[in-house]
Amino acid sequence: MACRISPHSRCVRWHFGCGQNWKLLFFFLYLIQVVSGQIRYSIPEEMKKGSLIGNVAQDLGLDLKRLRSGRARIVTGENLQYTELKADKGILVVKERIDREQFCGDETPCSFSFEVILENPMELHQITVEITDINDHSPTFKRDTIRFEISESANAGARFSLTSAEDPDVGVNDLREYFLTENENFVLKQTSNADGKKYAEMVLQKPLDRETYPNLSLKLIAVDGGTPQRSGTVNIDITVLDANDNAPVFNQSVYKATVMENAPRDTYVTTVNASDADFGSNSIVTYSFSDLNSGLGNLFMIDEKTGVIFIRGAIDYEKYIKYELRIDAKDQGGLTDSSKVIIEVGDVNDNSPTISVMSFTSPVSEDSPPGTTIGIINVKDLDSGENGKVTCKIEQNTAFKIKSNLRNYYTLVTDTVLDRESVSEYNITVVATDAGRPPLSTRKTFHLKISDVNDNAPVFSQSVYNAFIAENNSPGTSVLTVRAKDPDENQNSRISYILEDTKIGGSPVSEYVSINAESGMIHAVRSFDYEQIKHLVVVIKAQDGGSPPLSSNVTVKILIQDQNDNPPQVLYPVQTGGSLVAEMVPRSADVGYLVTKVVAVDVDSGQNAWLSYKLQKATDRALFEVGLQNGEIRTIRQVTDKDAVKQRLTIIVEDNGQPSRSATVIVNVVVADSFPEVLSEFTDFIQDKEYNDNLTFYLVLALAVVSFLFITCLVVIISVKIYRWRQSRIMCHSNLPVIPYYPPRYSDTLGTGTLQHVYNYEVCRTTDSRKSDCKFGRAGSQNVLIMDPSSTGTMQRIQSEKSILDEPDSPLEVSQIM
Repeated sequence: MACRISPHSRCVRWHFGCGQNWKLLFFFLYLIQVVSGQIRYSIPEEMKKGSLIGNVAQDLGLDLKRLRSGRARIVTGENLQYTELKADKGILVVKERIDREQFCGDETPCSFSFEVILENPMELHQITVEITDINDHSPTFKRDTIRFEISESANAGARFSLTSAEDPDVGVNDLREYFLTENENFVLKQTSNADGKKYAEMVLQKPLDRETYPNLSLKLIAVDGGTPQRSGTVNIDITVLDANDNAPVFNQSVYKATVMENAPRDTYVTTVNASDADFGSNSIVTYSFSDLNSGLGNLFMIDEKTGVIFIRGAIDYEKYIKYELRIDAKDQGGLTDSSKVIIEVGDVNDNSPTISVMSFTSPVSEDSPPGTTIGIINVKDLDSGENGKVTCKIEQNTAFKIKSNLRNYYTLVTDTVLDRESVSEYNITVVATDAGRPPLSTRKTFHLKISDVNDNAPVFSQSVYNAFIAENNSPGTSVLTVRAKDPDENQNSRISYILEDTKIGGSPVSEYVSINAESGMIHAVRSFDYEQIKHLVVVIKAQDGGSPPLSSNVTVKILIQDQNDNPPQVLYPVQTGGSLVAEMVPRSADVGYLVTKVVAVDVDSGQNAWLSYKLQKATDRALFEVGLQNGEIRTIRQVTDKDAVKQRLTIIVEDNGQPSRSATVIVNVVVADSFPEVLSEFTDFIQDKEYNDNLTFYLVLALAVVSFLFITCLVVIISVKIYRWRQSRIMCHSNLPVIPYYPPRYSDTLGTGTLQHVYNYEVCRTTDSRKSDCKFGRAGSQNVLIMDPSSTGTMQRIQSEKSILDEPDSPLEVSQIM
């Protein structure tokens, strides 16, 4: 027979199954600041998925809100989780079907432990679940038939080892006893091994008689102690041989040996020896393992002739620290003896530490203070002694450090102030090294991201921006683009540009410019006029999207550039629409006589305001000249009697812009020595004026008559319609409303008439002709020029209103002089 003893490595996993209660009590008293509770549940194996194990929240005294807010979760360190925590209900349920025999083997009690971790603040609760056995397996034999060859000379009391039955169940459900079918020769003897395992032997109580019974067939029945009871059966076939009256005898009842784990195949373990007092073939002894069900045949092998035991498979100290082998010595006559071999396994530092992540938080806010916990790890080493002692450190000099608060538990915390703008992420490498020779180590890298905090205000690339824009721009014209940068990220770096509320000339700045909140492009809201405003000073604020938001300001100076958009304006001589202004030149005037001076200004600036004067047209170009820069009109020769009395000069005033703009002024000059002479020359214009006045009067009168007739017709038609409508209501005697009918294109009578626009009629005639013509002018007010002579010969001027629609550069007309 052979058995296995569980190593201490399972004590780490199954805490309560190895008699370590006093160590756990000391461990949890030391960790009372972190572990705030410990509970234990007991459930039978083979429970269905979702079956209730226990109410964790109630047993730990925790509120369901605490479980949800603390993100309660199970940490086992194993790849397969058999339980699940329902945080919303606070209960623990079965997640995977648990087979106790597969899970624990023959270990008892069978249990597993895990931790429940809660955050904010960090809490660690240990839960142990014990798996109780149910009688779901029957005892089984590895062989269907056990064969013996026994000499008839075998003495009473001879023992024959029987193959043991295996029952994976434990406790009362384990193998209880064996039964042998009734016979005259053999009785059954049951014994227990050191580990409690039962095995049976047949003891010969009555010598065999080959001549009477050359063969015997028996049955060995193995039963367990479960309810209902289960059993297994194996056949025993016995062949009776001729006399061999001495059985082999081992020279030791127990053999002991030691091997190191991971020893190579065919490594020598020990040698067993048995002797037989018989002679000849009956003294030849062969060796074999008596129990093949233990699986030790895969780890060890024995030379059946020499009794030398070798290693056949991989020996692992972390699985078994000791092996027990039962060896049978059998001679040719079928007589046997048995002995025990105890093999102890020596530990070798062949396991590197393992790092399990209990909790890890990423990203971490950059404003986290030093000492902030970012993760909890568990470090284990399956080796024992010095080989199992582990130290942890962080590789390289980073902004983090590692602290050990619990046995095998380490906390990763920040060591300095974090700045995402300097370092946005870290690779933290934790190195776990054992104390073996040579030491083994394990590295695990944690990738930690730093989350942004709005701790940086936007910064403009310039302290002051200068921009230029030409006047008369179109509304919406882009002026310039301001740029600001924010080293933060995401929403904290999203910059909005805002126009600060200031005043320009008493008006809000928003009436002049606007800014695109996203791009920072400044647009002109209106068309600028250099003559009204020379420059703008606005303040732009760049504000990020953080909470609270941060901002910075910058000044933008917008300079308006002048364009040649204003023609020159003539200040003198004054041009009027209803009277004649004339300059008098005596006939005795000498060369260079100053007749008058044309005075003009240009509201533009720079070269756009530089003016030059030119004589465009004159009655006698050889008589007058105009100063190019000063606008002075002078005679260039002596005035003679042949010169016409009436002289008409057309002067053009032109600026220096590109393109240039100009204005025209008409200067009337009378060459005469006295005023009566002037009146006699202009008498012809009186009749022309009277004729024009009469024609205008008749045209206006005709228009008034036509308008009156049209309005009268409309009034009559409306009256008739109203009369008919009232008559129809009287005849119908109905209370229903009657909607009056209006003919298509019906016109209102609110004073508009049939003419939608007011048309003016202008009478034009030449100076030297009595012929006249009429033409339609554009809508606008009339210019009526009237000259009335007084009884004393003086001149009276009546000037009508001048239309604002007249072009500034149109020539001025001179009215008639009565």
